[in-house]
Amino acid sequence: MKEFDFLVLGSGIAGLSFALKVAPYGRVAIITKKDRAESNTNYAQGGIAAVTSKEDSFELHVRDTLEAGAGLCREAAVRTIITEGPARIAELIDLGMQFTEREIPRSHGARELDLGKEGGHSKRRILHAKDITGREIERALLAAVAERPSIEIFENHLAINLITSQKLGYVGDNQCLGVYVLDKKSGHVETFAAPVTLLATGGCGKVYLYTTNPDIATGDGVAMAWRAGAAVANMEFVQFHPTCLYHPKAKSFLISEAVRGEGGVLKSIEGVEFMDGAHPLKSLAPRDIVARAIDSEMKRSGADYVLLDITHRPARFIMDRFPNIYQTCLRYGIDITKEPIPVVPAAHYQCGGVLTNVDGETEITGLYAVGEVACTGLHGANRLASNSLLEALVCGHRAAERVVTRKPKPTDYHIPAWQSGNAHNPDEMVVVSHNWDEIRRVMWDYVGIVRTNKRLQRAQNRIANLQEEIQAYYWDFIVTGDLLELRNIATVAELIVACALRRLESRGLNYNLDYPNPNPDWAQRDTVLRRSV
Repeated sequence: MKEFDFLVLGSGIAGLSFALKVAPYGRVAIITKKDRAESNTNYAQGGIAAVTSKEDSFELHVRDTLEAGAGLCREAAVRTIITEGPARIAELIDLGMQFTEREIPRSHGARELDLGKEGGHSKRRILHAKDITGREIERALLAAVAERPSIEIFENHLAINLITSQKLGYVGDNQCLGVYVLDKKSGHVETFAAPVTLLATGGCGKVYLYTTNPDIATGDGVAMAWRAGAAVANMEFVQFHPTCLYHPKAKSFLISEAVRGEGGVLKSIEGVEFMDGAHPLKSLAPRDIVARAIDSEMKRSGADYVLLDITHRPARFIMDRFPNIYQTCLRYGIDITKEPIPVVPAAHYQCGGVLTNVDGETEITGLYAVGEVACTGLHGANRLASNSLLEALVCGHRAAERVVTRKPKPTDYHIPAWQSGNAHNPDEMVVVSHNWDEIRRVMWDYVGIVRTNKRLQRAQNRIANLQEEIQAYYWDFIVTGDLLELRNIATVAELIVACALRRLESRGLNYNLDYPNPNPDWAQRDTVLRRSV
């Protein structure tokens, strides 16, 4: 058994920033299923929303967040995260994070942060590093982690199940004691024990056929927390990013919302602008509205995509502001300075998750969750662009403060080693890949941008059948990474459908044709699911 003071599952901004804060207080294990830099953070192009200019204010940022959240945000959580944001940004800069700056006009060379603007924001407040902000944050945090001898990173290790006192048969409050982890290289299951476990596992984009997320985004943290008995909330609110590059060879490449922030306009394949009638902000409307408008336009025209046109801006500006997007599109034969970009919506961000407060505390003692895996109340029914990295930084800091001041008392629970029972090696991996594909297609077809009760019930039935198959398969065979991820996406798919069926209204990202309007009775009502352990 590997014993630590703190276990961190995930190596994105939430997990790394928490690990750095608790490192002076004990030994930290960071468990990550790929290499240390592979995370949703790494793929974040846009940036971090924070109030840093004189023209902006906390009140304006709060108002924009509440408006995007469509009556479901918890205002106290919103205010806490937004007001504490600038201090956390300053810490990130101290660690070596380099945000893009610009020269102040008529200042004789003085410089200031180059703030971007994205959908739903009333002011320029997005700090960015060109269009590779996430990569830069990951670089700065990993460099800082490398200097901390008390932090050990376990790459290619995939968490299987949380170890809890109730699961082991002890009575009393449910306490998280650690986690069983598959070492993907050796195939052995190892036991990690600690009084504090942080879920920082990111989202669940891979539950859908088309997503902007990397392959690792299989909802592992939500699925593990659910199996352990933690409450899960608001999983019906999956944000579809309106603009993912449409190209047969481009795998999940995101066209940042900042392209629209800098003047990019959405057009039909005939070249006609179509956002004018959808929202006063046109192409800069909140993401749920833009994604639905694109979905509607594609259904109207029968086209597989729409166009995003920024060719009216100077070529030099486009190449300098969006070097990564420009170069990537060029590799696929699209010169974005001269021609519009073909785009489609794709699953992007999980607004719900494991139910927590702003300190990351779940309903299980010793188990914390921060970042996309958690539901703090910041995002409500629709995340405001670039609020996610802010939430990860602020809540990661608050969780660290909470655990070092209130560490759970050491326990003398006996944790048994992992039991494989009579399992043998899986010889039919085709079953796993087939089930994986079927879940993602069912979710895309029936639980997408626009839903109906009939589609949701159909999805629920199909996923229930698949769950039976997967559970039988899981217990009959030695666990593999693919099998574990399949089990997790099936669980998360089930939770998304269950939440969507409970919310008898359309609000934010949950758009149901059978209930096309928001129901005032459902404002400020989270869709909370709990299971008996």
